[in-house]
Amino acid sequence: MSEERIHLTSSEIAALWTAYMNDSMAKCVLGYMLQHIQDGDIKPAVQDAYDISCGHLEKLTAIFEDEHYSIPNGFNEKDVNINAPWLFTDIFCLTYVNHMSNVGMLSYSGMVSLSYREDICTYFSHALHETNNLYRKSLKIALRKGVNARPPYIETPKETDYVDSKKYMSGLNPFSSKRPLNAVEISYLYMNITTNSIGVKMCLAFAQTSPAKEVQEFMLRGKKTSKRHIKTFVDKLLKDDIQAPHVPDVAVSDSTTKTFSDKLMMFHISLLTAAGIGNYATAMAASQRTDLALNYERLSLEVSALAKSGADIMIKNNWLEQPPGTKNREKLARTKGQH
Repeated sequence: MSEERIHLTSSEIAALWTAYMNDSMAKCVLGYMLQHIQDGDIKPAVQDAYDISCGHLEKLTAIFEDEHYSIPNGFNEKDVNINAPWLFTDIFCLTYVNHMSNVGMLSYSGMVSLSYREDICTYFSHALHETNNLYRKSLKIALRKGVNARPPYIETPKETDYVDSKKYMSGLNPFSSKRPLNAVEISYLYMNITTNSIGVKMCLAFAQTSPAKEVQEFMLRGKKTSKRHIKTFVDKLLKDDIQAPHVPDVAVSDSTTKTFSDKLMMFHISLLTAAGIGNYATAMAASQRTDLALNYERLSLEVSALAKSGADIMIKNNWLEQPPGTKNREKLARTKGQH
């Protein structure tokens, strides 16, 4: 059997659908940013991100058509008001590209592992390579401009060591001293501070430009949740006299003009919350102090509750596009011959 005639697996169908939805959203957001950016150093990175999304959509559409796979609705020019006033600072746009390319790398690496057909593996491997290059490019620009958030510094280890007591894993007793944070724990605390900082600004921008009351309230709830989580992580660092990361200027303007559709904004925040839950799960598994692990578990439940309320809003307003799935066999059996 030739490669082209091998059927797509369920995991490949899921990966292709997810990739199309994400890239169609990214094209709208990045296209809007390109209309307003003034900084000549930053604009090429945003342009590259936009071009990558456009290229992905063309290739995905070709795969769908070849497989007789229904093309998702996703997002298009109707979901963005290109002529709306400027909503983000140029530095925010750079930070956004850097953060979303980071999310993309994690997503594409998973999609590669879920793909079996040679052409699908090749597509996602190439997408991962492109996204990695974009991440590195945006990081270099941020470093050159001095606007990147750097993780805290610690002393370079001069010798190896082993854990010699179960107390190393403890941290729940408020009356006993906790061991200092290790490098792995610090890195995850830092990462979750920076990602939540972006979430705060995205929710704020979406809240002030949405005409829908329920969307505004959801976004403001998301902003408060992210700010509360940031404080939790910062406090953990400060207790060990570790300076919290300096987050670059990711401000938004005071525009209240509708810029993106509510459907797009709700989808975007659902993508960020899903990435956040994944980050917390990874951090929980990597953190050896029990108080940190339990913190991540508790905060994950809060983010999950937020995501559930967001999904409810999307379903209510018919904004939640359904992923491909199997047919209800029992229903088919009971309803055969009724059409």
